[in-house]
Amino acid sequence: MVKPTISRRGFSKLMGVGTAYAFVAGSVRGSVRASVSALATEAPVALASIVRLSSNENPYGPSPAALKAMTDGFGLAWRYPDEHADLLVEELARMNAVPVEQILLGDGSGEILKLAAAAYTNHDKKIVLANPTFEAIGRHASVARAEVVKIDLTANYGHDLAKMLAAANGAGSVTASTNGAASADSAGLVYICNPNNPTASITPKAELADFLAKLSPATTVLVDEAYHHYVESNDYESLIPLVKQYPNLIVARTFSKIYGMAGLRCGYCITQRANIERMRTHQTWDSVNIMALVAALASLKDPEQVSRGRKLNSEVKKSSCAELDALGYRYIPSHANFMMIDLRREVRPVIAALRTRGVEVGRPFPALPNHLRVTIGTAPEMKAFLSAFREVMV
Repeated sequence: MVKPTISRRGFSKLMGVGTAYAFVAGSVRGSVRASVSALATEAPVALASIVRLSSNENPYGPSPAALKAMTDGFGLAWRYPDEHADLLVEELARMNAVPVEQILLGDGSGEILKLAAAAYTNHDKKIVLANPTFEAIGRHASVARAEVVKIDLTANYGHDLAKMLAAANGAGSVTASTNGAASADSAGLVYICNPNNPTASITPKAELADFLAKLSPATTVLVDEAYHHYVESNDYESLIPLVKQYPNLIVARTFSKIYGMAGLRCGYCITQRANIERMRTHQTWDSVNIMALVAALASLKDPEQVSRGRKLNSEVKKSSCAELDALGYRYIPSHANFMMIDLRREVRPVIAALRTRGVEVGRPFPALPNHLRVTIGTAPEMKAFLSAFREVMV
């Protein structure tokens, strides 16, 4: 028997994600599609009684192209995802104008955060982050026995970069040393979530550029841009273009939000190769599954997914804000797919009362004990929330 000479990677490129599984028996195609169709029909019924506005998910779900890619891809489940990961990395590199060697995929951007904490923090290297912000990376750093330094947000709910810089550079210094050496108490890692979770606020691009210029190059900064695609402000800008200039910069992205793939778990970061190699030593092989990979690649090739999601989110958010204005409640201006409402009273009882009415909202954040985080759902979901909110807040 003559052995095939084409490699797995070459086979994937030749056949494409959608057609490679044609080698699998046709009966699999029919049964898989029937099962997916049944799930799509039954799932909303099972969850219809719950209005879930708690986890900043995209209520409109993945791109139709992503759903088709996953249906077609079921027949590839027996294969390791290597070449499909390569294809996704190549497309991300093309879109972001960076070399493939500067991209690391993760099991959601959550894995990227965990890898950064493992690689850059320990009992001698602290992490500096905002208060409040997304808590996961601080918890990962704590596992590494690192000190977690929390810096309160500014009055405008932006990152207080001056105080973060002083804490990161050590000894109260606000400028990097001339030779790039770190002081004894300098940070191993700075985490900046922009837009920030839970406040949905942004930190202006000029302030971040100034921060990077002053930060010691011995300290790594991770900028989490999970909600990047929702921003419509001219004061905001992705830091991906600055990766080339700053070897200590890592920018994380996810498919969980605008691409509607939170349950599939796929994310990535863009940074210089030395950082990729350092983080990869802490990573499990093939941590991103093949369904997530084919869905992510198809999503990137759907030109409508981002613009459609941003438009729907913006329209529903504006109408919800108008309702809150009429009720006399203030909120932090939102640049994401969620918002923080000032209740003027302790938030925990309100969360519990909304739950009894079938509405799940965000968890409490100790730094903002009177603020309620609410995901921007569909128009009917937000109508249900506002109805329950009126009942609870009378």
